[in-house]
Amino acid sequence: MILNIKEVCIINTIMQKRMLENSKFTEIDEEFVCEHCGRLVPKLEYSCRNHCPYCLYSKHVDINPGDRAEECHGVLKPIGIEMNSKKGYVIVFKCEKCGAIRKNKAAKDDNMDLIIKLSSNPI
Repeated sequence: MILNIKEVCIINTIMQKRMLENSKFTEIDEEFVCEHCGRLVPKLEYSCRNHCPYCLYSKHVDINPGDRAEECHGVLKPIGIEMNSKKGYVIVFKCEKCGAIRKNKAAKDDNMDLIIKLSSNPI
C-alpha cells in the first residue's frame, strides 16, 4: 500500500496527539523566587525552568516533570554533573529533606562556573 502526502500528514498528526496524551511531561515555565539564594528566577522561554540558573538549586515538587504531584517539597541541592550525548550537561540533585536523587538538563543561562565546579564532584 502506498500512502499519499495527505495521508502521511494525517497519520503523523494522530501519532503526535497520542504521544502527547501518553506523555508524563507537563509543560510549566513560570518565574519563581529561589528558596536557596532568594533571587527572582525568570521564565526559560524555550523550555520549562526547573532550577535556579544562579545557584543551580531546585525544589522537589514533581514526580513526573511539571506534574507538581510530589509531597516532599524539599530543597534539591546540586551534587554533580553528568554528560549526556543528546542533552548535554545534566545536573544531578539530591533532596535535602528525603534524600531522593533527581536529574535535569542544564539550561543555556545556567552559571557555567558552578557547572564546572560540580563536574569535579564524583557522584
